[in-house]
Amino acid sequence: MKLLTFSTLYPSAVMPSHGIFVETRLRHLVASRQAASRVVAPVPWFPLRGERFGEYGKFAATPAQEMRHGLDVVHPRFVRLPKVGMSSAPYTLAWTFLRAARRLQAQGYDFDLIDAHYFYPDGVAAAMVAKALNKPLVITARGTDINLIPAYAFPRKLILRAAAQADAMITVCEALRDELVALGAEPSKVTALRNGVDLTLFHPSGREAARAALQLSADGDGRRFTLASVGHLIERKGHDLVIGALAELPDVDLLIAGAGPEEGALRRLAASLGVAGRVRFLGAVPQARLREVYAAVDALVLASSREGWANVLLEAMACGTPVVASNVWGTPEVVASPEAGELMPERTAAGVAEAVRRLRAAPRDRGATRRYAERFSWDATTQGQLDLFHRILAARRSPELRHA
Repeated sequence: MKLLTFSTLYPSAVMPSHGIFVETRLRHLVASRQAASRVVAPVPWFPLRGERFGEYGKFAATPAQEMRHGLDVVHPRFVRLPKVGMSSAPYTLAWTFLRAARRLQAQGYDFDLIDAHYFYPDGVAAAMVAKALNKPLVITARGTDINLIPAYAFPRKLILRAAAQADAMITVCEALRDELVALGAEPSKVTALRNGVDLTLFHPSGREAARAALQLSADGDGRRFTLASVGHLIERKGHDLVIGALAELPDVDLLIAGAGPEEGALRRLAASLGVAGRVRFLGAVPQARLREVYAAVDALVLASSREGWANVLLEAMACGTPVVASNVWGTPEVVASPEAGELMPERTAAGVAEAVRRLRAAPRDRGATRRYAERFSWDATTQGQLDLFHRILAARRSPELRHA
């Protein structure tokens, strides 16, 4: 079975953590040896490289083609128009994707199915290309593409049109499946396949070495309780709420792993609350070093306003570290047992502080937290994809099976 994976959310040599959850799922699928894939991961066109241009400077530096973990990846450029980007992006993406897909076909890679990730604009663009090439299409919804973007009328119209055309849709949690169906998608075409966790990469061993590497206090009377907040420094991730909670938790320190436009505001908030000395900004941290962060701290806090399936929760648990998380979207499906951690009673700084206090009052056994994470290997998700793709291809070959 030959796939063509399409998404603007895909890592590159320049942005190795960008959309890594798409790459990770695909790597496990290909490792089954029952599927092969090429990847088309477009990036916005921008003329200038350099750090002063932020994310767009990184897009400009992205290679046109690269090999990642044995997968061929191309990064064609598409035009993201200022002010009208939300409306125009599906069309500029579709034009770029169609050219790349036809180029691959001309080179001898005639794929069986388009595997698109993120519903808007990626899934909408993929639907246009699938129709032009007469290829079956599966779109995976991942979070804000369903729980935020459909609030806008034009994107919602295109999302529903793509949903009607798609042979199947995947959501990363049941909550997103319910929302996609509520929007108007055909229920029989929507399958929830949650993300897994790499249990080899994320493991509990070396805790004291990790604490030493991060210069945290050693075990003993002088040890301070340390939290981590991991994710892009943007408003919806709620890092400000975790900083705010420190005002109610005087013996707690915080590590923030991530980069983004809110860093300055977060630093000013910490200073205004008098907790700057207890907050350390680590910047963007690669996955391999994230394991060190998870293993070192006493708890991970995720205070997001919206999440499909937050991979950081399972990554922390796989390192034996319990979590404190906001009770939103798919998160209760991840934090579904006491050994996993605590859900916040409310998404506020006070709610973060209360959940941390509950966690400290009833400490979790780190071995039990790791065992909980072990339930979430990638095996079931990989098999679910294979079953779904085979069923779609069989239906294409035998139309009478489509409604079986």
